[in-house]
Amino acid sequence: MLELRPNCELCDKDLPPEAADARICSYECTYCADCVEQELHNVCPTCGGGFMPRPIQPKRAWRPELELGLENDPPSTQRVHSKFSREDIAAHVERIRHLKPEER
Repeated sequence: MLELRPNCELCDKDLPPEAADARICSYECTYCADCVEQELHNVCPTCGGGFMPRPIQPKRAWRPELELGLENDPPSTQRVHSKFSREDIAAHVERIRHLKPEER
């Protein structure tokens, strides 16, 4: 199950579970669409992979016997921030942004 992180790891924008502008990499690093497009240029500062829209999980279990949905698996409340400086991120992005995510 995805860890639904509550914020953009770069600008700290709130990204609640229903946020249509949340983006994740394959390691679940979480950023807002603006940061992914304007600053990261689709390069994850941690793994170097690309981003996809974060799926929106249903609020309730539509099949109660499966105990799914946010009511059974609430989102994380722990805010996460990139451990890299903006300067380091910019250098990392510049180094590999010319490569397609599937070529990185």
